[in-house]
Amino acid sequence: MPTLFDPLTLGALTVPNRVIMAPLTRSRASRDGIPTPIMAEYYVQRASAGLIISEAIGVSRQGNGFTYTPGLWTDAQMGAWKPITQAVHAAGGLIVAQLAHNGRAGHHTVIGEQPVSSSATVSPVAAWTYDGPKPSEMSRPLAVEEIPGLVASYSRAASNAIAAGFDGIQIHAANGMLIDQFLRNNSNARTDAYGGSIENRLRPLRQITQAVVEVVGADRTSVRLSPNGATWGVDDSDPTPLFTAAAEMLDGIGIGFLELKEHGPAGTFLPTDVPRQSPMMRRFFRGPLVLNCDYDRTRAQADLDSGLADAISFGRPFIANPDLVRRLYERAPLTPAADATFYTQGTEGYTDYPTLEDIAAVA
Repeated sequence: MPTLFDPLTLGALTVPNRVIMAPLTRSRASRDGIPTPIMAEYYVQRASAGLIISEAIGVSRQGNGFTYTPGLWTDAQMGAWKPITQAVHAAGGLIVAQLAHNGRAGHHTVIGEQPVSSSATVSPVAAWTYDGPKPSEMSRPLAVEEIPGLVASYSRAASNAIAAGFDGIQIHAANGMLIDQFLRNNSNARTDAYGGSIENRLRPLRQITQAVVEVVGADRTSVRLSPNGATWGVDDSDPTPLFTAAAEMLDGIGIGFLELKEHGPAGTFLPTDVPRQSPMMRRFFRGPLVLNCDYDRTRAQADLDSGLADAISFGRPFIANPDLVRRLYERAPLTPAADATFYTQGTEGYTDYPTLEDIAAVA
């Protein structure tokens, strides 16, 4: 069986190892969604990952609902991403752009309008604004005639991402964001072609995925789902038929890989007793499957050995251990991440975590 340190083909990409850097919001961009120079250093430090999946990148101002997060809907944003992707490539790394729309997780003071969703609902989680957390607002349901514009925003952002030098696209359909709000039945109360049946609730994901594939190719397109338990208050009463149907649909489109974030009963965040859906989804999705959430080296290798996963994505361990691949290979201790600096705007807790070489140099 393969190890974490063996190469793997993910669609059009051949990655040198199976230790993937998961998408991680870090809030180091400008208020208008333009990446900043320190982001290049951050990603370069982690270029030894088999593949870097970028932080969530907004496809429009309407969808960029978190503070200081980057976008790809303007030329200025695209231009600021170019030196970042060039630096990652110069360091020997690969990086794909995760494209996102936050839906009801936004706040009018950040996005300039009332947040949108599949239905008129309010997130139970506070919205983060430039003045700190505020109660989430009632979202308005996207009208049917607005859906083509939503799809087009992903297509445009995907084109901009490729022009900016990214190696591919990941569609963020997880973690309670807008596509997830359409997928799951506790947030989608629609009675039109985008609500009710599983087929209807899958329609936005299918249309967006097909649109991105038309721009970048299926082999450079991937999707992230979070199929078990609630995230940001978004949940489903019967996840297995929903997410096996999603897996089958994405398999039919032929995407390069599928990533699943699956919480467990003892997870660091959002623990759940809802069973992992990956074993069932594996039967319907025949492409490479990347699993995520609270993995250590032993559990990661076990899921590779069983054939459940083809690669594992690591989030918080990559924040505090830029040389995570080496540390896992050498079974070296991992530095814990400082939660207080996850979403601050400076270099502290961002580009100042030491590598094993740094630690040895001062020992």
